[in-house]
Amino acid sequence: MSETRPLKSDEITAGMDKSANRALLYPLGVRRGDFGKPFIAVVSSFNEIVPGCMPLRALAEEVKTGIRDAGGLPFEFNTIGMCDGIAQGTDGMRWSLPSRDIIAYSVEIMLQAHRFDGAVFLLSCDKITPGMIMAMARVNIPSIAVAVGAMADGEFKGEKITTSLMRECIGRCQAGKMTQEELAEVESRACPSLGSCSMLGTANTMNSMAEVLGLTFPRSATMLADTREKFAEARAAGTRAVELVREDLKPRELITEKSLGDAVKVCLAIGGSTNSVLHIPAIAAAAGKKMGIEAFERFGNQIPIILKINPSSAYTMTDFHHAGGIPAVLQSLGAALSLDRPAVNGATMADSAAHAEWTDRTLIRPIDQAYASKGGITILRGSLAPEGAVVKASAVPARMRQFAGAAKVFDSMDVAIVALEAGEIPSGSVIVIRYEGPVGGPGMREMQLITAMLAGSDLAASTALVTDGRFSGSTRGPCIGHVAPEAAKGGPIAFVQDGDTIVIDLENGRLELEVSPEELARRASRWVAPHREIDGLLGLYASLSPDTSKGALWN
Repeated sequence: MSETRPLKSDEITAGMDKSANRALLYPLGVRRGDFGKPFIAVVSSFNEIVPGCMPLRALAEEVKTGIRDAGGLPFEFNTIGMCDGIAQGTDGMRWSLPSRDIIAYSVEIMLQAHRFDGAVFLLSCDKITPGMIMAMARVNIPSIAVAVGAMADGEFKGEKITTSLMRECIGRCQAGKMTQEELAEVESRACPSLGSCSMLGTANTMNSMAEVLGLTFPRSATMLADTREKFAEARAAGTRAVELVREDLKPRELITEKSLGDAVKVCLAIGGSTNSVLHIPAIAAAAGKKMGIEAFERFGNQIPIILKINPSSAYTMTDFHHAGGIPAVLQSLGAALSLDRPAVNGATMADSAAHAEWTDRTLIRPIDQAYASKGGITILRGSLAPEGAVVKASAVPARMRQFAGAAKVFDSMDVAIVALEAGEIPSGSVIVIRYEGPVGGPGMREMQLITAMLAGSDLAASTALVTDGRFSGSTRGPCIGHVAPEAAKGGPIAFVQDGDTIVIDLENGRLELEVSPEELARRASRWVAPHREIDGLLGLYASLSPDTSKGALWN
């Protein structure tokens, strides 16, 4: 560390006037000789309810050892972290998206209040990872991230099972295609270890984005949790954090227009979660950059799909890791990316690509042998979604990429599920679920329960779903979310009626409601926004009127 560059922690440890501040550190085991060492935060979301958070305590111990070995002083603290999978299909899911910003703000509070010099962020699940990266960008002290690692594959009768397929098995059971005994056995085998779920859902998508941004060591996003490889990475990250303080390398030097653009491109190339359309713009905003849904729109026709991981195929994160992980993806995309930029390990992203162990070119394909010429996420616009809608195009079968059907309208997911279970949704319908956006929900919960039930039913091949809510990263099929403006803000989705024709055209990026402008105007003139008394966090969130097309940020 340069002798001319004071530590941020000197603000609470240096000088006679900070005697009381220092006194409060002694009970923690800090010694007088420790003052002057870099204070390094170890930011965790350890808890005993989330499989992706449970390994973090052991991982944090390795990080702290690495910090001490390098001459730093570690301090671990926790933020909240919820499991979207456990909350799925319940009212608890409304708290998921708002938790991202709570995580970001709570971490910001801890880092700023205690004047940390640097930090190691332990990334894990769906909203935890983007929330932590947002805090990293806002506070902008030298930092490195470590992904928790993926869960091992489940297995049933020779088929790999993930939590995504687990939910589809519910639909199979309801359709009489699987016995309850078989479902119970699948249930017991689907999650054989701790870690982030083994498919390319939101958790692993956003951990991959952290790696693409250059915030982690290479291959951090795809290696398995609770392994010697992961523990070694954690210890090395602790050491590197102290070096970063000495070098004064900060996150905003890594989170740039180039790296954010590459994150969008890689997300498109690997068929990443549609939730990234919310999270990458939110990270950009935290870093002082402007990015919205249009970035996915702009690159969607330029970047091909070179990887298909469950739910888009039977391959899992373990397969992805063994095939070469994110470095191999970077090497495949090559000139389509801006890899001449720094990474947290002191090298460049070009170095990461050049040293990729790309062992399976049938799974991670060369760019000239792509699965499809367009990216995995498509932005749709039209009379039903003037400000855009989002679909995971890589998971939509070819026969459903252009589709028209009669609307079957529901004002919540719960009511739609009851209708589905009762057999009241005709084949060929477009299911419309509204008032599930950030304001209308409130909370913009995921529609995964109904999408999984559809996928396991006879309607999967003939029915589409359109909503102002959102979907899990593990969703597949013609499921269109993020419709903006949302119904609660008077968007056109609020005026759809049963029987209206809805046209979905992924090839041309269109989502149309075949109702005349005059009729739509008449319906709008009679519309009254629903009113509900909502208190607590959800009431606060709704009152801030977060905008779906701009990352659903609180500010």
